[in-house]
Amino acid sequence: MSSTSESETTPETAQLPGMPEPKKVKRPRPLALSASRASDYRQCPLLYRLRTIDKLPEPKTKAQVLGTTVHSALENLYALPQSERTTAKATALAEAEAEKSLAEGGIAADVIEPDKHAAFTGEAAQLVRGLYVVEDPTRFDPTSCEDYLVTSTEHGTPLHGFVDRIDVAPTGEVRVVDYKTGKPPRPGYERTALAQMRFYALMYFLIRGDIPTQLKLIYLKNGSFLTLSPTDHMLTETARELDSLWADIERDGKEGTFEPKTSKLCGWCNHKAHCPAFGGTPPEYPGWPGTRRVG
Repeated sequence: MSSTSESETTPETAQLPGMPEPKKVKRPRPLALSASRASDYRQCPLLYRLRTIDKLPEPKTKAQVLGTTVHSALENLYALPQSERTTAKATALAEAEAEKSLAEGGIAADVIEPDKHAAFTGEAAQLVRGLYVVEDPTRFDPTSCEDYLVTSTEHGTPLHGFVDRIDVAPTGEVRVVDYKTGKPPRPGYERTALAQMRFYALMYFLIRGDIPTQLKLIYLKNGSFLTLSPTDHMLTETARELDSLWADIERDGKEGTFEPKTSKLCGWCNHKAHCPAFGGTPPEYPGWPGTRRVG
């Protein structure tokens, strides 16, 4: 499996006897497509560029650190024997992960104000307990948690991402699961929410050769869920969409275009100062890092 590091260090020239140590230069690592970066490009090509190629920093949010904390607690929960996965133990694991996140140097330390620490810890515990509304963790063992998958489509579009959980039943059925700590989508927007799951299903199929039986999005906040049973046709369409999307990204990358696309989501964007649509100027384009080769 390929490394996920952002860059690699290589010498500029081969070293000859008697020559000083060659200068080290950092070369940007070629890119692959994740479900979140695919969503970024669909939302706004310039946003994709600023996040993925320019790598402009963005402030962490409470939602991000809460999500990371809860996901870690759930991964720890499923590492326990089935009989120990009680709600009390899940609560304790969530509280421990929250305390770790809030400690000096933790991911939440600079995001959550000291007088909000108790509320953050309580919310993390409540979200983890929300899993028990949907399923009973004491009744099965996942095949994997937080599994990193990397592959490519038939046409060479590189895909990668972490899958929260994969369950394989004794009878062979496969379930791909993702946890969400935010609100479930409004009626009519389920397809958009499930796009990420179709992405994961395609990766699983390309790697394992089997189509997952079920895709499941679990919304921990209110104990609800969405499911989808993928088909061969669905995965073919998903691969076609992603190939087309990556072709657009590569074209923009080589030409350095990445035009802004305005929408109501601009109100939450951290990069208006660099967006021409709001009178800003993008940084000097660093160049296309190239496409990651998989396999």
